[in-house]
Amino acid sequence: MSGTGAPDDPWILKTPPGTSEYTMHRDDAVEPAEIVCQVGTTKLRYLARCLDDVPAMLKAHGDWMDLGSADEGKPAKDGTLEAWARSEDNPVGGWYGLRKGYRGRFAMYIPPLLEELGLVELEHNPRNNRLRAH
Repeated sequence: MSGTGAPDDPWILKTPPGTSEYTMHRDDAVEPAEIVCQVGTTKLRYLARCLDDVPAMLKAHGDWMDLGSADEGKPAKDGTLEAWARSEDNPVGGWYGLRKGYRGRFAMYIPPLLEELGLVELEHNPRNNRLRAH
């Protein structure tokens, strides 16, 4: 992975199928800390605590989990990472995405970062990818 994750040296990542490149950096200047994802001209923001919460959830889950990425306005398939990232039952009690209208796609952009940080194992198929805890 290139980049350190600082705002002036972002991580350069690819979506799970490997079809699109995007950047991410950690913003600790805000409270709570955020992961800022830049996809073309679109900026998405997610709670940085997801880097701890997702691996912990996956360890408790104990098996592969479908990503199930979906835009905010579309329903997330039950039992997927995307559904968990929106659920009132997750550690933050709702959305990890912070920018209204752009809170979805958590399961498209966060898993490659988790994989690069050595926290999860991620599939890279053209469709229907899954992840699990390391």
